[in-house]
Amino acid sequence: MKAVLLALSLLGQPTVTISDRVPVLNVEALCRDVSADDKASGLALAQDAGECMRDETLAQQQLGSIWLTVPAPMRETCEGEATAGGIQSYVDLLTCLQMAGWDNPAPSPAAPLRGASKKRNAKN
Repeated sequence: MKAVLLALSLLGQPTVTISDRVPVLNVEALCRDVSADDKASGLALAQDAGECMRDETLAQQQLGSIWLTVPAPMRETCEGEATAGGIQSYVDLLTCLQMAGWDNPAPSPAAPLRGASKKRNAKN
């Protein structure tokens, strides 16, 4: 396992493993871009940037409740998939973990999360 350490000891704080926390992803600009692309493409199911951010925030919260229950190698694999190609999505990260069998113990929202996921326009 490739452990990445943040040397906070330089600041007088203990060293922590970065993978012990849900990664911080920049999804705001991506959601704006996704919304603009959907609208420009004339998609019938075009997603508003606000809806995208809501979905990404919900996915981030769900990740927080399961993150430490998932083995580090699986977290790293899914984080790599969810950030591939410069696209960062909590929805993709959560979906990857769920597909690997790490379900969120909290109830799922009534509607599926689309967020900025690369698969957002796929039919269920």
